[in-house]
Amino acid sequence: MSFFKAYDMRGEFGVDFDLDTVYRVGRWLPVVVKAHRILIGRDCRLSSEAVRDALKRGLTDSGAQVEDMGLATTPMVYFMTAKEAYDASVQITASHNPPNHNGMKVSSAGALPVGYDTGLAEIERQIQAGKLPPKAPVPGTCREVSYRDDFIRWLSKWDFDFSGLRFAVDCSDGMASLMVHDLFGESGVYLNDTPDGHFPHHSPNPLDPESQKQASQTVREQGLDAGVIFDGDADRVMFVDERGEFVPPDCILPIIARYFLRREPGATVIHDIRTSRGAIEALHADGARTVMGKVGHAYAKILLRKEEAVCGGELAGHYYFRDFYCCDSAGLAAMVVLSAIREAKAQGMTFSQLMAPIRTYANSGELNFRIADKEAAIAAALRAIETFGKQTGCATFDGVRVELEDGWVNIRPSNTEPYLRMIAEATSETLLAARLDVLKATLRPFTE
Repeated sequence: MSFFKAYDMRGEFGVDFDLDTVYRVGRWLPVVVKAHRILIGRDCRLSSEAVRDALKRGLTDSGAQVEDMGLATTPMVYFMTAKEAYDASVQITASHNPPNHNGMKVSSAGALPVGYDTGLAEIERQIQAGKLPPKAPVPGTCREVSYRDDFIRWLSKWDFDFSGLRFAVDCSDGMASLMVHDLFGESGVYLNDTPDGHFPHHSPNPLDPESQKQASQTVREQGLDAGVIFDGDADRVMFVDERGEFVPPDCILPIIARYFLRREPGATVIHDIRTSRGAIEALHADGARTVMGKVGHAYAKILLRKEEAVCGGELAGHYYFRDFYCCDSAGLAAMVVLSAIREAKAQGMTFSQLMAPIRTYANSGELNFRIADKEAAIAAALRAIETFGKQTGCATFDGVRVELEDGWVNIRPSNTEPYLRMIAEATSETLLAARLDVLKATLRPFTE
């Protein structure tokens, strides 16, 4: 797979890309995104310092003024890009990928995402052609900047109340460690809160069931109210309830939106095409106008701006906020959710009871099929879905989501991996299981 993805650049270091590739990205980036003053940050991966150095050489050889904020969460970089009016920024991270991977997330002015369609394809084309732009007659400059305290102060202004609540906070050996103690204080029971690029305790991907076990066990053993799990670069956050059971991230969105809808009744909330019908119905019950969009932060941030939405979320655990320059902030999302859990506890409800009215459908979770001929596989699946009963709607902007009277199915090609992804939802576990049997049998001949 190419190092250049739909939303960012990412791959195995030394295999999918090397330091020469990074240098060339640095040379082309100021030209393609028309940027002079550029902010960079990095995660704690073992290769991140070397990637940073190669990137800085490329950027300064093109004449850019580089400001390096050092170790940072990805949301820190987004926030400071917009707040301090940088022309562009780069966060060096592979997010939730394995330790031997790395990459870069690029934003332009205002923290607008730079994806494959908005700049990365042109950089890839130039690099593949072996071209470099002319070096600047006068090299650029580089200096270190410190923004962590500014970022913490802004998040702390929200003044959420966690009194009487006890919860586990798993930093996944990643960048959330830079902020969690300041945000949650003595309410948190902290796990893996020292940045370590080996990620020794578990994968930095909270969607991996193995990565949920430590927080779940801690919640159960210590009788806590909830567990919070951040991914490696702290732009995604997920939760386990008081029983230690994982809470689907799309179902968290109504909890987050409820806080903002109190301040702005009838506001717009965006969600991706994989979102549970139970979550959508809960948003409508709270008076939200909902807009469904494509999967991926590069699309969500643009949609949030276009629709003037107050917030939004994705199945992957990204949560976006108008107040956060329309970017994703796992820290703000965690504070909103924990505050809601505290309110529920004060009314005699547990976290799982708070979620029960939203989790009303049987859901398959996202299933992956390694398939070469994705178009033929999708066509076959759609023919199978026709046997499931009356269809009440269809969305085709990101794969296909077919709405049924008693559920829905979404099938879409991955933007970042060689997979066809599928989610199905139904009014009962029995009905869901029967439909999954049909769909899996339909897709089996196409799998590699």
